[in-house]
This record gives sequence, C-alpha cells and structure tokens, in this order.
Amino acid sequence: MSRRKLQERLKMKNVEPQHGEQFNHLLRYVFQVTNHDLQTFGWEDREIAQAKLPVLKQADVLGWFDEDKLISQLAVYPFQVNIFGRIYDMGGLTGVGTYPEYANMGLMNQLMRQALTNMRGRRQSISYLYPYSIPYYRRKGWEIISDKISFEVKDTQLPKLKTVPGNVERVTIEHPDIQTVYQRFALQNHAAMLRNNLAWEEYLRWDLDDMTVAIYYDADHEPSGFLLYWIAGEIFHMKEMVFLDEEARTGLWNFISAHFSMVTYVKGHTYKDEPMSFLLEDGDIKETIAPYFMARIVDVSQFVEQYPFQAQGEECKLTFNLHDPMLEWNQGTFTLTVDKEGQGRLSDGGGTPSASFDIQTLTTMLMSYKRPSYLQRIRRFHADRESVQLLEKLIANEQPYFSDYF
Repeated sequence: MSRRKLQERLKMKNVEPQHGEQFNHLLRYVFQVTNHDLQTFGWEDREIAQAKLPVLKQADVLGWFDEDKLISQLAVYPFQVNIFGRIYDMGGLTGVGTYPEYANMGLMNQLMRQALTNMRGRRQSISYLYPYSIPYYRRKGWEIISDKISFEVKDTQLPKLKTVPGNVERVTIEHPDIQTVYQRFALQNHAAMLRNNLAWEEYLRWDLDDMTVAIYYDADHEPSGFLLYWIAGEIFHMKEMVFLDEEARTGLWNFISAHFSMVTYVKGHTYKDEPMSFLLEDGDIKETIAPYFMARIVDVSQFVEQYPFQAQGEECKLTFNLHDPMLEWNQGTFTLTVDKEGQGRLSDGGGTPSASFDIQTLTTMLMSYKRPSYLQRIRRFHADRESVQLLEKLIANEQPYFSDYF
C-alpha cells in the first residue's frame, strides 16, 4: 500500500479506557521499557495497564488509529502551577510516541495542534513537559524554564549534626503530611506544580518498593519538610527533599548524616539556586547542572490576563510582534497594556512594534528563567533599549524551582 493511501485511512480520535492495553504497549515500545525493567520495579504488564486506566479517564489523551490499531498518541494531564503567586491551569504533556513505521507523516504535529487547541478551550494557558529532545520541542514552541542540580556527596563530606528543636519520623508513602507539606511548598515557590491525586500517582508510580519517607516535625509537631529516599549498594538515593524553612532543611540533613556508617555516597537532586557545594562545609563535591522542565504559553492573551506584572504606578504599554510555530492565535502584532496596579491585558495591533519575540523566548522570559536584557543581548529577540528596560521592570526576578510529575 502506498504511503498516501495509508495516511488516508488513519483517523484521529480520543484514546479511551478500552484502548488501555494498546496505550500501554505503545508507551513501552517508545520508551523501551523491557520485561526486566518491569520486574526490577515489581510491576507486571497487566498491572501497568490497570494503573494507566485513571490516566485515560482523567487526562485528555489523543491518538491516531490505523483502523483499530493505536499507532500514535499523546496525553495532557490536568494540572495547576504557581506562577509568581497566581495559580494557573496547566496542561502537562506526556506519553508522546509514534510507532516508527508511521513516522515522518506529520501525525504528532497534528496531535499537538489539537491538544493545544483543547488546552486553550480549557483555559490551560501554559503547558509543561519533560523533554526527551530539547530541539524537537523548541521547534514546537516549548522552551527551557528550569534546571536541576544532580549531586554526589561522600560519607566523609556529610554535614555535622546541628541542634534543631524538632524531630524526624519515618512514615509510609501514604502519610497525609507529605501532601500537606508539598502543597505549602508549591504555594510558596514560583513555577512549582500543585500536585493533585493524579500527579502524585504518576510521580510515585515507578518507585521501588523500598522507597522510604522521612518527615521533619517542628517543636509544635507541625510538619515542615519531607525526604523521599531509598538505600541500595551503600548509596543513599534522594528522590526528593522538600522543606519550608531552614530548620526543616537542617533537620532532614541531620537524618541523612545519621546514616554515615551505612552508606558511602549520598546522591540526589536540588534546586538551581541551592547548590550543595555552597551549603555544605566541605564543598568539594561533584555537581551537574542540566535543563529540566520546558514550558510554552498556549494562549498569550489568557496568560497575560492572569500574570502578576510588577506595578509601576502608571500605565505602561508595549507593542510587539509575536511568532508561534504552531498556533495562529499567538501570531501577529499585539499591544500589552499594564495598568498602574500591574494588571495586564493584550489587544490586537497597536501601531509600530518596538519588539519582536517568538513564543519560546516570551515564555522563558515571563517565567523569569532568563532576564529580558540577557535574552536581547544574545539576540533571542529584537527590541529597542526602552522596551528592554520596560520589560526588566515589569517582569518579576525570581528563579523557578523544579517540580517533578513524571
């Protein structure tokens, strides 16, 4: 059969719970999950198919079908994120994959367009994803918005114990104080995701059975930090450490240091602005910085309506050109008006533009991953000096935290 005739018989439609087994098989093929991998994590193939049913019921899952065979798919999770204290509905893109015999037919591009259109209809004005290929997703309009630091600390470099008024308790992964602490953390930190039940299920789905949780309680027995970890081969693996204050951070590191006789290394991840080399007394440790999440503004007008610009005490205006490689509603000339209280709105047209962006650059700039002056200096966008200075004033200067959900 010719490729053209093959393409004519393909149909795009929603992936429903009855397609769960095919959904699972495509994921396993694309991400090269073997039976050995499943056995390592204590999973059976049928258990994964059953576990993925909530995704097919709660998420927006789109696919291409060759007759009854699912051959290309993506999923959009209904999540929320904190952007400078404002809670945005966010579409978390995941489960992206196509069987190789159907590649280079533009199928994924069409799925993404439809998924982004659906996000816009649900007022999910921003989308996050964890990229398997940064260049690929940049071509689709996503851009890097956060980094993570991976570190390795020797047992001899662990911090000395410091007195704190609280204590650490080891609990099961189902303990409600874990979600309580994380919710408070996410509401305090820009770009963090607020994990609903689906997010927690996905975040913990592939963890080993011996995952352990330690919670730090202050002197009033209020939870203010937690640590997800496991120990294997004399290595203390930190999946996640979340703390609301310095006391909780110190208390959790006291707990880690108490494993001195049991482990040779501590390995984990932390936030870009909290490098372990600075926090620990012996800072001669191995740290690796890598891009983490990417994001893209889905609907720039909806996004601007919610965005907390820095109030200047007077109305400010900026007319600019915007380019989006996929979405026509983000294309053209727009005027941003920010009133004296910091409330923004976007209107079409407005005269001669003084700046020009693509959606990738505008996203990473408004998320404050990179500052306007830096982006203009490396020629990621064009603008006159006054426009750059105005953007520097309007956009808050706070680095994003990373928040996992895969």
